[in-house]
Amino acid sequence: MTTLVQIGPSKLKPAQLAAIFKALGDENRLRILSMLKQTGCCSVAGSNDQGLCACDIESQLDLSQPTISHHMKVLREAGLVTAEKVGSWMWYRRNEKLLQQLGDAVASAL
Repeated sequence: MTTLVQIGPSKLKPAQLAAIFKALGDENRLRILSMLKQTGCCSVAGSNDQGLCACDIESQLDLSQPTISHHMKVLREAGLVTAEKVGSWMWYRRNEKLLQQLGDAVASAL
């Protein structure tokens, strides 16, 4: 029997919820999500509220570029962030809708 958690108009299966919680289970990924709350803070000229660039994530966390790429891939695959390439920079934003729905689902389940 498959149990579904109702989240807004869509339903997340347990495997999807597990992927989200697995992504949230890493300290560096939690730090990245916290950093992404502050959009428009990139040091790249012309930055605005399009998100945070990978270069600043790398410098603020003092992690290597491949490590940042891995963490961002996990967050993207879980649906927690979106990514857009602008010029030579990769920009990341939080998926606020999913984060709100996840918070609501957890609050209603507990």
